[in-house]
Amino acid sequence: MNRPPAPAVSVAELDLDASGAPVRLRPAPGAPPVVPGEVYALVRAAGRPVATVLARYEDGEDPAPILAALAAERRTADTALRADAERRAAEFDAAGESDAAGESDAAGPAATRASATAAGASAPVPRASVVVATRERPASLARALDSLLAQDHPDHELIVVDNAPRTTATRDLVTGGRYARHGVRYVREDRPGLAAAHNTGVAAADGEVLAFTDDDVIADPRWLSALAAPFAADPGLGCVTGLILPARLATPAQVLLESHGGFAKGFAPRLYDPARPPADEPLFPFTAGSFGSGANMAFRASALRRAGGFDPATGTGTPARGGDDLYAFVAVLATGHRLRYTPDALVWHHHRETWQDLRNQAYGYGAGLTAYLTATLVRRPALLPALLARLPRGLAHARTMTAARGGSPGGGVPGAHGTHHHPWPASLSRLERRGMLHGPAGYLKARLTRRSGR
Repeated sequence: MNRPPAPAVSVAELDLDASGAPVRLRPAPGAPPVVPGEVYALVRAAGRPVATVLARYEDGEDPAPILAALAAERRTADTALRADAERRAAEFDAAGESDAAGESDAAGPAATRASATAAGASAPVPRASVVVATRERPASLARALDSLLAQDHPDHELIVVDNAPRTTATRDLVTGGRYARHGVRYVREDRPGLAAAHNTGVAAADGEVLAFTDDDVIADPRWLSALAAPFAADPGLGCVTGLILPARLATPAQVLLESHGGFAKGFAPRLYDPARPPADEPLFPFTAGSFGSGANMAFRASALRRAGGFDPATGTGTPARGGDDLYAFVAVLATGHRLRYTPDALVWHHHRETWQDLRNQAYGYGAGLTAYLTATLVRRPALLPALLARLPRGLAHARTMTAARGGSPGGGVPGAHGTHHHPWPASLSRLERRGMLHGPAGYLKARLTRRSGR
């Protein structure tokens, strides 16, 4: 078996201050101290995430100026990309205002497609509910909850959904100590599956915005505010996703995953509008994997409920193995709402550590992709013509991506891990494809299992 001998990589944050103050380098939240060797650093400008860089330094060298020089080069190269993305977002917003002005008083998102105005931009951040689904990982959950209690959002609640627990460890953690004193709510969902747990959280929540993250993340203090603010500025917005970066790159499996993209979607904001499909995504909206990931997503509560919530036959913990977040993205877009990706909403994700974890993840990605497409067919037959028209190209595109990744020395991830030649093993590409074949059957099995009450 081809296991890449990737060395550990330090993960850090680099603060650039326009006032000319000394560059500050510190370990990422939850990461060990930076040591000589390779360093993967998030670059912040005025506190905002703007890029990642990767560099090597030797014992006795100061890594901060080395990384700062690379950051300057990266920011220069990325300026045009970010400006173009912001220009396109502004054009979407302006077009939305024009449409809303010319439309009748018909109900639904089409009548509220206008985006940020001067008044809307200054609107208060809406009340938010944060839902964290978990199963038998109290130590990881505690780390996540600590970061969520440190959020600067002025009005929010935290809900922990204990999914099909085998022990009382999660309940004891949440209800018996300081988390209970801080108002963290405990809810139990005995039906296994991430989507079922999320739906239980939705039922328990009272926020205008419903944010979801995982028990293996550390949230930036501004995460929830950055995730919720766009909803106040854009009444037609149904979903917002954010930036996911690695908390650690300590094992070959973690380095390999991040070398080939990880969960990151870059540092350019993006707006997806079903009324104006993006020209660079001919398979839209069935390219849900490009919108974001379930570890960092939020929905307007009314939009998610109108879309029917998450499909409980999808997600980790079911035979479908995944796809719950992708299904929800497409379901909300199908109701006419827009989706925005913002890199200002940041979480640090603890990637799985072992080679077997990575194998399971590769299979699950493939299964989740075709499971969510099957769920869309079953639950939203009105999308059938559009989906069938795009499905052959979509499957061919997915196969091309896995094949290209298998033979590519680079993944294009910000920070250019690919320059250090960590090839994606062909065995993982084969597992992804096997998962894609399993996804539809897994989804249908999950539906039948739920119907029979097992």
